Amino acid sequence: MLSASSTASDSGRPVPPGLWRDGDFRRLWVGQTASQLGEHASLVILPLIAVLNLDAGAGQLGGLRAVGQTPVLLFSLLVGAWVDGWRTRTVMVLADLGRALALGSAAVAALLGGPGLPFLLVVAFAVGTLSVFFDVAYQASLVRLVRRDRLVRGNSALEGSRSAAQTGGPALGGMLVSLLSAPVAAASGALFFALSFLSIRRIRRHEPVPGRGERPPRVRRRIHEGLRFVVGDPLLRTVGLASAAFQFSFAALMTAYLLFLTRELHLSGTAVGPALAATGPGALLGSLLAARLPGRFGHGAVLVSAAALGDGVMLCVPALHGSAAVTVPVLLAVDFVFGVFGQLVNVTVMAVRQAVTPDGMQGRVAATITFAGMGLAPVGSLLGGFLAQEWAPRTALLVTAAGMMLSPALMALSPLARLGRVLPAPRT
Repeated sequence: MLSASSTASDSGRPVPPGLWRDGDFRRLWVGQTASQLGEHASLVILPLIAVLNLDAGAGQLGGLRAVGQTPVLLFSLLVGAWVDGWRTRTVMVLADLGRALALGSAAVAALLGGPGLPFLLVVAFAVGTLSVFFDVAYQASLVRLVRRDRLVRGNSALEGSRSAAQTGGPALGGMLVSLLSAPVAAASGALFFALSFLSIRRIRRHEPVPGRGERPPRVRRRIHEGLRFVVGDPLLRTVGLASAAFQFSFAALMTAYLLFLTRELHLSGTAVGPALAATGPGALLGSLLAARLPGRFGHGAVLVSAAALGDGVMLCVPALHGSAAVTVPVLLAVDFVFGVFGQLVNVTVMAVRQAVTPDGMQGRVAATITFAGMGLAPVGSLLGGFLAQEWAPRTALLVTAAGMMLSPALMALSPLARLGRVLPAPRT
């Protein structure tokens, strides 16, 4: 595999051009941006096809969304082991091609009279599974495309696109369905994946082909190696624990948060939507700050302070009372601040993770930490609903917001807090 260090001038080759002058990075960024837009637009397009063409009820819609999210838990570790044995470019273009065909088939079926719900479930599961492959592969590919001293800037660009897509993708999907039609919207989503396919396949930097055809026991060993590597590294172990603590508490908080906004503050859906959407612009600003602040103040100081500020601001929400004219502006400000510092943490953590991980372990480490973070989220959601039912939404929101502070506390008590402006070398 091509390591980032091999692009430096001491290897006998010239130092590559600046990040945005690097054609391969631009192709990755364009492809990843288009892919994220297609992925998050499809989260709205497929349910709307179910509603408009099948008159699906709330339970069926919930099942459709759950089927699309299940692959993260089912396949993350396996995909991490598999990606490390292939060229990341190959994995990404195949994932794009598969998702374009899946959404395209949904568009054709809708034009021919409407797909049945089982067909939409298959499409949602296929898109979700291939998205796991793409997301793990693009995170692993960045280290092979740019020098390690440019990881923060590279991640800032990629994560900024991902945050914009998370906010704008669902809105774009809904707009396409409302302005055009469900079949045309599905075809448009397929076009985003096709654009990503065309951009990423033009990446020219060569990746040597790793060994293929691993048998299942070998795959299990590779998964175990990834788990052991994360557990054995103090920095990665803390990242995994802090991620798990955050995702668990955040899932619980969001359940209580939505109940609190509607039942305690009596806000309408038109007021709740903009308040939640304020995290999107905040995340874009956080991505820009992540390109500058760690190199100036140190990665550890930025991580701990940003996590404490971003998670801590949610403690202000349970104190809100009064009319929408008072509460909505405060909610907008809180969610904006949460988006800024949350994204600053995300980008900086990813840069640290990529810097300390050897190239041959990138996929497995990314998948292991994703699995650790997202694995407890469903349990957190159930807990948030239980607390809101037993204690009332305001009390549940206060407890779950306080629980989010465990994540910055874990960072502050770990070697992460002592990281300086220069990222450490990969652990062998």
